[in-house]
Amino acid sequence: MRLDLPPDWPSTEAGALAEQDRLRPLVVTTGRPARVGLVAGLDVTYATDGERLAAAVVVLDANTLAEVERQIVLGEARFPYRPGLLAFREIPALVEALRALKTVPDVLVADGYGIAHPRRFGLACHIGVLTGLPTIGVAKTAFVGDYAEPPNARGAYSDLVHDGDVVGRVLRTRTGVKPVFVSVGHRIDLEAACDLVITLSPRYRLPETTRAADHLSRMALAAD
Repeated sequence: MRLDLPPDWPSTEAGALAEQDRLRPLVVTTGRPARVGLVAGLDVTYATDGERLAAAVVVLDANTLAEVERQIVLGEARFPYRPGLLAFREIPALVEALRALKTVPDVLVADGYGIAHPRRFGLACHIGVLTGLPTIGVAKTAFVGDYAEPPNARGAYSDLVHDGDVVGRVLRTRTGVKPVFVSVGHRIDLEAACDLVITLSPRYRLPETTRAADHLSRMALAAD
């Protein structure tokens, strides 16, 4: 996969905010992938010092959920922690891991937010625009927005609403288990995103893509 960071990758909060403003109009929130054969989970784990990190990308067969490929990158965050700007800490290492893939995923599933973000441009949007691939954000908690608790049945959902706009869904992937927060990143609509998240979550609350990438990043960091 050919993928490079912009040469002037922001190093300041002002620069990061300007980059979000520049890229936000490129986000596409409609459509369904023509093919979903390979799905990649993306996750980053931090060491206790908050600076060392492990970025993992795990590609799964969307039909069997068997692992097809994995890539891990160890490094250090080069951007300070700022709420709403997490992408600028994580994307450099994630891009390096994505670039190392021998397979090209049909969809990316990021551990984080898409348009369910204060500036409608979370990590899933950013990585989607950079790669051009359909991308979904799946988070464990809400960053912005209000919602009603969805019914208890698997597949039930309620709208996540921020400033009068529906920015995601609060989706129950397991009956009687806490929901996840799904938002569009790029080139996929919310209905298709939720359908895929349900498919990727046959046994647990989180999608298998997220579980696999989380496990790999934690193991790699522990072994470092």
